[in-house]
Amino acid sequence: MVRLHLHLLSDSTGETLENIAKAALAQYDDVETVRHFWPMVRTEMHLDRILQEIAQNPGLVIFTLVNPATRAALENRCRALGLPTVAPLDPVNDALSMLLGQQAKARPGRQHVLDAAYFARVDAIQFTIAHDDGIAHEDWEEADIVLAGVSRSSKTPTSIYLANRGFKTANIPIVVESPPPRFLFELKNPLVVGLTTSADRLIQVRRNRLLSLNQAAETDYVDQDAVAREIAFARRMFADNGWPMIDVTRRSIEETAAAIIALVNERRGQAPRATGE
Repeated sequence: MVRLHLHLLSDSTGETLENIAKAALAQYDDVETVRHFWPMVRTEMHLDRILQEIAQNPGLVIFTLVNPATRAALENRCRALGLPTVAPLDPVNDALSMLLGQQAKARPGRQHVLDAAYFARVDAIQFTIAHDDGIAHEDWEEADIVLAGVSRSSKTPTSIYLANRGFKTANIPIVVESPPPRFLFELKNPLVVGLTTSADRLIQVRRNRLLSLNQAAETDYVDQDAVAREIAFARRMFADNGWPMIDVTRRSIEETAAAIIALVNERRGQAPRATGE
């Protein structure tokens, strides 16, 4: 196994940089990565302290620094140490600069300005947390999306991910013995999406959940026949009501959310927008 020191330097929160590094590293096997994360790097004094750490743990340096002096200091020192540096946003900025006929403003953290979109996202997160697991169904008409599915079909994590993308999302479990409120079938505004999965995968997830709670691992909750009937019941409900259904068996949360957002955009008559990081 290869061991790699990865130094991530950002003059803002570093969220973009972390996502880029995560996506790239996912393409490689048998790599032990030691991440050194340095956000809010905006002075050469701060950079000097970081460079000492880089010299002690040489590796790949990836950065998003817009200040020319800070950036030059980092590149010069790394060049002297014989270490590679990568500025992943450079090709994008160069292409935009050429097409738009103007230079980038070189303002750190400008993408995190507290604008209307930021507050809309905060509002979506608050709404989603308050409407998890069937709570406050009387407010669902205010939602953009309502997710329905059997227990442990990734409804909550998918809801939170969608909320972070600005979509007010409620979710409700589909339980054979306790049908959802009639209000769910009368919704006009939100898009109702059914999440389903394979019985084997669902049993595995549920069994792990029971073990983590130190509860009995042999109940109807994980019985093969009972789970198969539960999934079939939910799928019939989705089909009978004309709700789009997404099988999450082999999908990550991000992939499931991307498919849901595409459905929302299609419903709104908008062109699909990329959602993957």
